[in-house]
Amino acid sequence: MRTVIFTLSLFTCSLSFSQLYFPPSSGTTWDTMSPSQLNWCPDKIQNLYDYLETTNTKSFMVLKDGKIVLEKYFGTFTSDSLHVWNSASKTLVGFMTGIAQQEGFLNISDTTSDYLGASWTSLTPAQEEKITIRHQLSMTTGMDDVTNGDCTDPNCLTYLADAGTRWSYHNAPYTLLNTVISNATSQNFNSYIANKLGTPCGISGLFITFGYNKVFVSKTRPFARFGLLLLAEGIWNGTPILNDPVYFNQMTNSSQTINNSYGYLTWLNGKSNFMVPGLQFSFNGPLEPDAPLDMYAALGKDGQIINVVPSQNLVLVRMGEGDGTTLVGTQYNDSIWIRMNDLYCSTELSDIDLFKGVSIFPNPSMGAIQIDGLKQEDLIFFTNHIGQTIPYESANGKFLLKEKGLLFLTIDRNGIQKTTKIIVE
Repeated sequence: MRTVIFTLSLFTCSLSFSQLYFPPSSGTTWDTMSPSQLNWCPDKIQNLYDYLETTNTKSFMVLKDGKIVLEKYFGTFTSDSLHVWNSASKTLVGFMTGIAQQEGFLNISDTTSDYLGASWTSLTPAQEEKITIRHQLSMTTGMDDVTNGDCTDPNCLTYLADAGTRWSYHNAPYTLLNTVISNATSQNFNSYIANKLGTPCGISGLFITFGYNKVFVSKTRPFARFGLLLLAEGIWNGTPILNDPVYFNQMTNSSQTINNSYGYLTWLNGKSNFMVPGLQFSFNGPLEPDAPLDMYAALGKDGQIINVVPSQNLVLVRMGEGDGTTLVGTQYNDSIWIRMNDLYCSTELSDIDLFKGVSIFPNPSMGAIQIDGLKQEDLIFFTNHIGQTIPYESANGKFLLKEKGLLFLTIDRNGIQKTTKIIVE
């Protein structure tokens, strides 16, 4: 059977964690994989780099199976340059909270007052007692994020709703998690991170204070190393770092039902609805429609990005300056994935005319597409980005699809196949 592939699906298989490559914890050695092994075209990679450069990117990396496929630095920025993670630091704090719980220093069901003392807010004692570490992790403390979202002084932490009943992207309760962990462990938070992530994983950096905010600062490769540690679900080359699959699953899945696209200080794709910082409105659909549906992410202001895609054994990181988007840059992240999806080379063969007369419309669609020019012997099937078959209903050339997002339509005509990208909104 001869197959003509016009558009290749993203990555066709995913290795087990035991087959992931992990770089040494020190030095610059890091195995690489050629983009040609993924059928990525040099000109399309350059198009991606051009877009990244015009949007003030400083560094960009893509890991596949733990190996470097792309690594690019822009302008005067180098592999030795330091950069802030901004709110991407939140996911690191969420991870460290899991380690502190694993070691018995705290339980995320504990009331926050156990570690910060009474009157750490301006709430009544009864209201304050309802706030737990889990509420800090899930952004559901119920405190006012509008008046001054960064201020951690008690007079700034005022009541809007009972804990657990309102989701809002509120920096102050998150920032205080550093103090919660420090008090629980009786260790300086930077020292705790260095002890747990430095020697085994090579994740170096420091939390720096900017006003009320505390953000992690590191080079690009430690940023990518943390992404790889997330991909491996807390196990670094066989060494348990966060060896609590229950907590990790909670961290990377919906932490509450108000904003399904938020875990424990981690953004989630492919959920039924999402909320964004500063708004009390829920949008239907996935957070980033052009990104893989199983992706979860650490996202920070000015486009600090760690994307983890388990189905593809993929990690994508970007550091840079302002990109003109929201606090966490979800739209900008999605724009990168539009270009990631376009990296694949097309194969042009002489029998392209076999499918002449076949038309597919509309694309994008709202759930139903029309295919004209089909023949009786044609076989039709749809798949998603991880190769799963998508069910559909059909009649008179019209196909009603059961899944949304980036999909792939394949027409098999006498053993020769044509695959085309479609988008269902």
